[in-house]
Amino acid sequence: MSKSLIIVESPSKAKTINKYLGKKFMVEASVGHIKNLPSKDLGVDVEHDFEPQYVTIRGKAGVIKDLQKQAAKADSIYIATDPDREGEAIAWHIARELEKQLNGRDLYRVLFNEITKSGIEEAMKHPRRIDERLVRSQQARRVMDRIVGYKVSPFLWKTIYKGLSAGRVQSVALRLVCEREQEIADFNVEEYWTITGEFQKPGDGTFHTKLAKIAGETPSIPDEQSATELLEKLKAEQYAVADIQSKQISRSPSPPFITSSLQQEASNRLRFSAKRTMRIAQQLYEGVELGEEGAVGLITYMRTDSTRSSAEAVSSLRDHIAAQYGKDFVPEAPRQFKTKKSAQDAHEAIRPTSMEFSPQRVRSYLSPEQYNLYELIWKRFVASQMAAAKMLQKTVLVEGGPYQFKGVGSTYTFRGFLQVYDDFAAENGAEENEEESIIPEGLAANDRVEPKQIDPHQHFTKPPPRFTESTLVRELEANGVGRPSTYALIVSTIQDRGYAEQQNRRLHATTLGMDVNKLLTTYFDSLFNVDFTSRMEEELDTIASGESSYLKVMNDFYHPFIELLESVSPEEAKLQEQTDEKCDKCGAPMIIRWGRNGKFMACSAYPECKNAKPLPGEAEKMKIDEPCPDCGGELTLKQSRYGKFIGCKNYPDCKFTRPITLGFKCPKCKEGEVVARMTKTKRTFYGCTRYPDCDFTSWDRPVPKACPSCKNSYLLHKYTQKKGEFLKCPECKEEFTKDLDPFDPSQIAA
Repeated sequence: MSKSLIIVESPSKAKTINKYLGKKFMVEASVGHIKNLPSKDLGVDVEHDFEPQYVTIRGKAGVIKDLQKQAAKADSIYIATDPDREGEAIAWHIARELEKQLNGRDLYRVLFNEITKSGIEEAMKHPRRIDERLVRSQQARRVMDRIVGYKVSPFLWKTIYKGLSAGRVQSVALRLVCEREQEIADFNVEEYWTITGEFQKPGDGTFHTKLAKIAGETPSIPDEQSATELLEKLKAEQYAVADIQSKQISRSPSPPFITSSLQQEASNRLRFSAKRTMRIAQQLYEGVELGEEGAVGLITYMRTDSTRSSAEAVSSLRDHIAAQYGKDFVPEAPRQFKTKKSAQDAHEAIRPTSMEFSPQRVRSYLSPEQYNLYELIWKRFVASQMAAAKMLQKTVLVEGGPYQFKGVGSTYTFRGFLQVYDDFAAENGAEENEEESIIPEGLAANDRVEPKQIDPHQHFTKPPPRFTESTLVRELEANGVGRPSTYALIVSTIQDRGYAEQQNRRLHATTLGMDVNKLLTTYFDSLFNVDFTSRMEEELDTIASGESSYLKVMNDFYHPFIELLESVSPEEAKLQEQTDEKCDKCGAPMIIRWGRNGKFMACSAYPECKNAKPLPGEAEKMKIDEPCPDCGGELTLKQSRYGKFIGCKNYPDCKFTRPITLGFKCPKCKEGEVVARMTKTKRTFYGCTRYPDCDFTSWDRPVPKACPSCKNSYLLHKYTQKKGEFLKCPECKEEFTKDLDPFDPSQIAA
């Protein structure tokens, strides 16, 4: 019996789809891209219409051969890669590799917005051709990124050090982080004071207020002396209620998630990085094993900028809300949410694929991180079609002489959507709102009130907060930089390159990042800025819509770029700082230069004199308070391509070295200590300081906790996508929660 072939990217996605389509279909996976630009060449023929020179990705030749074999015997062929431009490009590459096997047969493209039975069946009813415009749009993005990286990165090599890289979009994200860093450095802190008052009507409860007006003007209290003088005047006045105002306030829910808002909320509520959020969302989209149900796709496609949901999904949701919460929680008409003008609007918002699979029903089949993200998506979608929350807000104005105090209190009369999706203050660096006051019921205008307490409060103005991953994504989206499929990569790339690092979940620009940004913005300001990058995104959209062509967009980009590049001389842009210190070997001036391991002092007569040493102050930080056991010299912290280690300052005369240990004995020989090492490919592993006498090694970090089950002396810290973080005994294979108390056997996890 002949079968139809369906090609997807992911094996897990293939498994889920195969379950719904049955025996008449073969479902194979390409395991992502099969073609890419070459790693060691530009790979773009700029002289001939910017044609990319794609090569087969290493290890994918066997995959292509298998797909060709299956295609040759298939009755019809469908390519069902992800429903976005990236997926369209993958489909195009696969199609070109299968041309010989088609033998005149048609090849179809199908789009699965959700991996469910109804979603797949509906998509299979509407196959189409591969959209060359979408392919060309994605190709333009890839080629632009390659040209910028390939042409500008060598500029960084000559001015800082070899191995650095610049990216067309990532460098703009870095610029935002660095400019915020500079704003903070330049910020002048100013002191100011506020005054609060606690008042009481005799025989009634107290209520809190804040000084709001002095003679009709907003008060300005710059220092303690002004506050003290004003306080004496305030205490001398007699006060009465000037006015009480009551009004009903309605608050509507937010729309369902789009990619950027999902990444922001997952960061704020779950502490997930953007990269982690998208990895987990991909798993929920492709399908999760739900016992007898088999593999089920739980959410719709997670790379989207649209807030709309299908009529069927909204109707099902409204029925669910009425059944679970009552008809009062269902608005008269379905809510419609606006989508930004710049949105591609190719897919629905991110939502559950079926209201049958509530978070509680599927919880036992999901890892903790899968459950947490799915519950977040579920609640946001449910709340989006619920009735507005209603509250009664009371405002009381208390006056005495020229002074007016204001107090505000709110009481919910109907919680509406807040029954499902509570408010959550995003970590945005803003000051927290003051606690609202409870206004006594019996309070009325003209009532005399007594000041129980009037207090001054000192404050200082704060600089704008550093970006978190979520607020940086929000900034990129607001400025039209990047697209849903690129946000996570942009944010992770600037950290992977060492240009920014997280401290308390805030992105701090590193010294290297600041210097790289300084070079790029000094010499390529017109290229690495928000406006230009946003305009390029719009240009890419015009290729997808057919308003413009690949060649026109590339020409408009390339020629001004090359002119700019040729106008810059790397020799003039050297990042070298002069010092007053002389070289202790040849007497030439010492300069500050960059190396792979940071800044250092080097002789300006290099390469004739190769003298180099740490920056002033850095040497003290790296000093080890013990003598070298071989020569008695000074020990210091050093860095190699395999990581940090301790070495003698008298190198090369003394070659003593010692690894940095983790602080506990080797679990195998009990004599050496556990140390972290690096392979040539920068992968970390753990071993014993007595190697090769002791051959203990582990890819997982050893934890010096006794196994409660078999009493083995250590556990391994592991991580899998299914289970998240956990501890595992290498002896009895028992698994435990990552925060295991070794003396409490009840914490053993199944």
